[in-house]
Amino acid sequence: MAEQTRSLDQVGLEILQASRNELYMNLPYLDVVLCGLDFQPAGGMTLSMATDGRTLYFDGSFLAERYMRGRVVCNRAYLHTLLHCMLRHLAKKKGNLSELWDLACDIVVESILDDLHYPCLEGGYSPAKQKVYGEMRAAMPVLTAEAVYRHLLRQDLDPYQVARMQRTFLVDDHGLWDMPQNDNDDQSEQQDEEWKDRSEKTRTAMETVLAGQATGGEAVLEQIKVAVRDDVDYRTFLRRFAVPREVMAVDGDAFDYTYYTYGLRIFGNMPLVEYPETKEEKRIEDFVIAIDTSMSTNGELVRQFLACTYAILRSTETFTRKVNIYIIQCDDQVRKETAIHDLEDLRKYMETFDLVGGSATDFRPVFQRVHELQASGAFTSLRGLIYFTDGMGIYPQKRPPYDTAFVLLEEPPMLFKMPPWAIKLVLGEAALERTAKELDLSLDADLEELPQL
Repeated sequence: MAEQTRSLDQVGLEILQASRNELYMNLPYLDVVLCGLDFQPAGGMTLSMATDGRTLYFDGSFLAERYMRGRVVCNRAYLHTLLHCMLRHLAKKKGNLSELWDLACDIVVESILDDLHYPCLEGGYSPAKQKVYGEMRAAMPVLTAEAVYRHLLRQDLDPYQVARMQRTFLVDDHGLWDMPQNDNDDQSEQQDEEWKDRSEKTRTAMETVLAGQATGGEAVLEQIKVAVRDDVDYRTFLRRFAVPREVMAVDGDAFDYTYYTYGLRIFGNMPLVEYPETKEEKRIEDFVIAIDTSMSTNGELVRQFLACTYAILRSTETFTRKVNIYIIQCDDQVRKETAIHDLEDLRKYMETFDLVGGSATDFRPVFQRVHELQASGAFTSLRGLIYFTDGMGIYPQKRPPYDTAFVLLEEPPMLFKMPPWAIKLVLGEAALERTAKELDLSLDADLEELPQL
């Protein structure tokens, strides 16, 4: 029995090595990833394949049975597990519902494999899988684990529906994902950084040196861009549109308290120097918020985006009480335009906000309208425009005379190329929700703290 087990372990090892070699010959841009996991027999740990991010544990009988069906099945199973690591599904699982997160990751990885049209990977097609892909792609531009997970949460699936989808997409065992590396968070973070680095190198290879050999790998590249994306701080990003101006406040950095206190000590109530009554701070005054109201836009997410923006802008360090904001709703034409002149106006606008539109996406009408407003003297120092959108539309060819940022919840498909002058911020729905929680988004918040200017 022991000899049979050793024999199956050796067979499983040889199958994985053969799969790695064949995948490398067909997908050379994955060379760094293909060397990312050591092979080790599971020893009863799993009945299929499993990984903790460092080692690929395999059951020899599972691989032998798969190989009898065809080496493509083994190739897909091996790459399935590797893609989980490359897309950092293990590290991102924390805080999510285990069953739905595992399912979302399997759906995403299988969709990538089905889009890789190489002989060594073809053969995984099934009508059930294609039906799920169709539903998902109708709801999101790019299938990512985070987006699919949120979609599954909104679906409120019953246990039978979940089990049926698991049977369709299940390949490997995710049990080790829930086990921290020796209960050492630092080690887990280091491992995640290693996979992020491998993904970065793969992305570079696909976009540069091996670009000509990466045909068919667009699905991988789209996913890598999401995997290596760092979390962004929307508050810091928004403040980049502020301009310097004087405010009524003591400038502690430009005031020497030594001479001030010395005069009080010598002459009683007569300081030698008076403190400056104004200081220079960066504040946002003229500003444009454009909202994509095409059919792909979710009204609730727009409200959340506006709520986050409002909470940041009402900060005494960012905004003044008197402002000049134009909120423009546009799909393929400008549908609604609202001028905001103080934060109370912005709060009222949010309370009665409704999304107007529903046609195709064309960004050009907004820039044309802003040009008209500038010509009419509506702005004195317009620093920037933020466009909340999915990124899929017609962009202006010419750079506007102000900074323009497109705030996206997900990476747009590679078909849509942003112009080089555009600032792209992929905020992510999870990051948007996190910012909303960190900020006090109550619309009844006290506005009296804002400076009277």
